[in-house]
Amino acid sequence: MDEKTQGQLLSEKLVYKTKNTFESKNAEKDVVTEYCEGYKKFLDNSKTEREAVTETISMIEKKGYKPYKLGDKLERGGKYYLNNRNKSLFMFKLGSESIENGIRITASHIDSPRVDFKPRPVYEDSEMCFFKTHYYGGIKKYQWVTTPLSLHGVICKPDGDVTVCIGEDDSDPVFYISDLAPHIAQLQYQKHVGEAITGEQLNLLAGSEPYDDEKTSDKVKLTVLSLLNEKYGCTEADLISAELCAVPALKARDIGLDRSMIGSYGHDDRVCAYPSVTAMLESEDSEHTLMNIIADKEEVGSDGVSGMQCALLSDIIEEIALALGGNPRVVRANSKCLSADVNVAYDPNFPEVFERRNTAFLNHGVVLSKYTGARGKSGTSDASAEFVEFVTRTFDEEGVDWQMAELGKIDLGGGGTVAKYIANINIDTIDLGVPVISMHAPYELVAKNDVYMVHKAIKAFYK
Repeated sequence: MDEKTQGQLLSEKLVYKTKNTFESKNAEKDVVTEYCEGYKKFLDNSKTEREAVTETISMIEKKGYKPYKLGDKLERGGKYYLNNRNKSLFMFKLGSESIENGIRITASHIDSPRVDFKPRPVYEDSEMCFFKTHYYGGIKKYQWVTTPLSLHGVICKPDGDVTVCIGEDDSDPVFYISDLAPHIAQLQYQKHVGEAITGEQLNLLAGSEPYDDEKTSDKVKLTVLSLLNEKYGCTEADLISAELCAVPALKARDIGLDRSMIGSYGHDDRVCAYPSVTAMLESEDSEHTLMNIIADKEEVGSDGVSGMQCALLSDIIEEIALALGGNPRVVRANSKCLSADVNVAYDPNFPEVFERRNTAFLNHGVVLSKYTGARGKSGTSDASAEFVEFVTRTFDEEGVDWQMAELGKIDLGGGGTVAKYIANINIDTIDLGVPVISMHAPYELVAKNDVYMVHKAIKAFYK
């Protein structure tokens, strides 16, 4: 073999290049495949934030995590979780080192774009029954028509709450939002793509069989209500306080002849939530106090009691600090956080929106985003150089493939995560996640190697 020239050696030393995980050998194929089978099951069982909380609690209780509420006694070495209204979850393990060294935190979100029911959803028109909806999060509305949808949620009644899940079993019916045939869509074709389908047209078709009683009106609506009452014991009035949503009735599947990718609804952001849980469960020997948050409401601004703008994170940190003899302000100042959220992957079908030198690629490992926001870095926390160096050095030492990226071209892209809300309480924070193709679509795509590398990255951060 020819010896490398001086220029080649200098290039290897000075020039930065991302590594393809297939070439770096930092992810063994058999290990990645087995890990992603578990992730696919998590996806299929966690299509809403409530289901993701339930699934996660099932995982962590098997590893000794105990339920906790504010005010409970905490002990060093203890493993706890706080279930916040069944829609977000805080799991934490109290380490052996001084709590004033800070907490190692990861924060992801488990809500995904979807179609929610309006408070009064049921109506009949032209002998068909529909459910009125209000879409949740940033969606391309035209992608949600003519797609099989399942119904998930909870109906709260005076005599007890009932969980709803229709459309996931192969024997279940599914729901449907209609679209125009191309033969009569000339006027629709003239509209901007974002206006071809309006929010008020996202109505779920729920039935067409009239109730057998000539003396009643809205017979198809009555049939649908009677079926809901038979199955769940609810009336139309009960739907006012219900939380019901429609999501794609599609399973997570391998993509490609080489099975190197996964297609699914809800990769954003369960593709970071699942690795954060598994990494923490494999970090039993860490001396640090660890915390993993899976939050709600990120897709609509992180507001409300289950979003990351809620004061609950500060409350929990304060209780941990006081229980272990620390100053809460010092604990926050010395804590570190990975805001685990996705970024867009380069798609050669749409090269015009990417700046290739600063974009993420499939199979190149976890994506670090020093800042998110939009245009002139508006709405971002912008991690410090010192913290970026700490994180990247940690990954290099532990064999984690990583890449640094922005979300699209400056004036064409941008986005937001929970990072700024955590940074706002004086915690060093940087975004880390998986590159995704077709983000926010009913069916998104990720590479298996990248999923596993997030697990490996968070485990290295917790070490």
